[in-house]
Amino acid sequence: MRSLRFISTEALVSHPQVARENLDNVAHNLYPLLFKASYMLERAEVIRAVLGRWPLEEFRLAALLRPSDDHPEDLSDRACKTCLEACVQGLADHARRGRGGRLRLVDFTGVQDVQVQRCPCGRGLGRWGRTDLLARTCCQLQAQQGTSAYPIQVLADLFVTEGNFEAVVQALQPLGQAPLRVRCPSLRADSLSPGQLLQVLYLAQPAELRKLEVVHNVRLHAGHVQQLLAQMGFPRLTSLTLPTKAFDAPPSHVPPPAGEDPLLASIARELSHMTQLTELSVAFSTLTGKIQTLLSPLRTPLRVLDLANCGLNQEDMSYLADCLHAAHLEVLDLSGHNLVHLYPSTFFRLLRQAAQTLRVLTLEECNITDRHVGMMIVALSPCSQLQEFKFLGNPLSARALRRLFAALCELPRLRCIEFPVPRDCYPEGAAYPQDELVECKFDQQKYDAIAQELRAVLLQANREDILASTPLSGSFDPDIQETSRELGAFLLQAFKTALENFSRALKEME
Repeated sequence: MRSLRFISTEALVSHPQVARENLDNVAHNLYPLLFKASYMLERAEVIRAVLGRWPLEEFRLAALLRPSDDHPEDLSDRACKTCLEACVQGLADHARRGRGGRLRLVDFTGVQDVQVQRCPCGRGLGRWGRTDLLARTCCQLQAQQGTSAYPIQVLADLFVTEGNFEAVVQALQPLGQAPLRVRCPSLRADSLSPGQLLQVLYLAQPAELRKLEVVHNVRLHAGHVQQLLAQMGFPRLTSLTLPTKAFDAPPSHVPPPAGEDPLLASIARELSHMTQLTELSVAFSTLTGKIQTLLSPLRTPLRVLDLANCGLNQEDMSYLADCLHAAHLEVLDLSGHNLVHLYPSTFFRLLRQAAQTLRVLTLEECNITDRHVGMMIVALSPCSQLQEFKFLGNPLSARALRRLFAALCELPRLRCIEFPVPRDCYPEGAAYPQDELVECKFDQQKYDAIAQELRAVLLQANREDILASTPLSGSFDPDIQETSRELGAFLLQAFKTALENFSRALKEME
């Protein structure tokens, strides 16, 4: 229930001109309420005025939007474009005021990006957009005279691509005194060259970085990864994501003798120096027979491990099942491996080890068939903490899915199931795994009927709290959605360059 203070604040914010004219008469301890009320009602002009005159030493966006005694609703999942733009504009106004303000720290981290915005305008500003807006605002302030004599520290989760690289570099490395000093606890990088990545990481101060995601169109090989980790150190890093093929050998690399990989061992040593690392994602890297080399030197147990499509073999699975990480795993992705068919005993041993901690399990395109359902039910039954189970792309019939759903209802904390289109909905003899074109060609009417039956299984077990769906395009990824055009252009340019190089090589041969 909202407090009388908050209701009064809403009434004031509902009249923007009156609110702006009377800000100087508002007690300083009421400014957080003014901000949340204006954010909730999407009063951009009030948000800008409130932040422009912010009388406290700190402004922490996510904390201000979370539930409080005055207002129990959580607004931190509203990445509202109108409101966030007003926040940055208000910050710029505050910086231009000079010595009059007390504000020393602004924290823009912690805002959640969701698929459907609940704000009145319905428009979101994602991480890339927030990065671009903040960086360009910093550049504009640097070019102006008479701005604040002291720097305001700004914490922000940055998302850097070729499109905003120059602005981010200038914001992180201002020429001379700057009114805003950007600090970066979390960084996502895409569509950059290895050199650009190293430059932005150096400017972002690796000693402060807590989370690093290097994804998709950053073309790294194992030599780059070793250089990056050795030069930067990342002493406080807790989460690391590396792009596809990040552990491939450099082009000039001489293959080592069988069973040895000094470059991978060197990478593992650098990872071992990161004593706070608990999350590691290395999907789509060929690591056959190398998992022990990579993971055994780590000093802290991993809570999140993504090994999707890494070509794991029996040796790798045996290590995972018995290593110290297994009993601490909370999120595990082993998609793209024929686990139940090739390594059933080691895979099930791994699940038993992780049963008391595992919250999210992803087994997409693992060739789990009807004859494996009984074994899967036995393997999953101890996983009492499991909240999400995702197994898209497995050739299971409607009958097998009904049986599996009935068993999943017994998991008390389960809230999300992502299940494949039943095999019954495709023409007989359809091959698995399917490409995207074939995957989308199924009998929609038959799917709808089966999906209704599966939801009936949940209802009959009084598990209306479980959301079951089949996201054919994958789970919602706000970062991909926001930068899809730039990524597409980057891929087309890379394809064009490859064709030009191929044509040049043919001419040289002639």
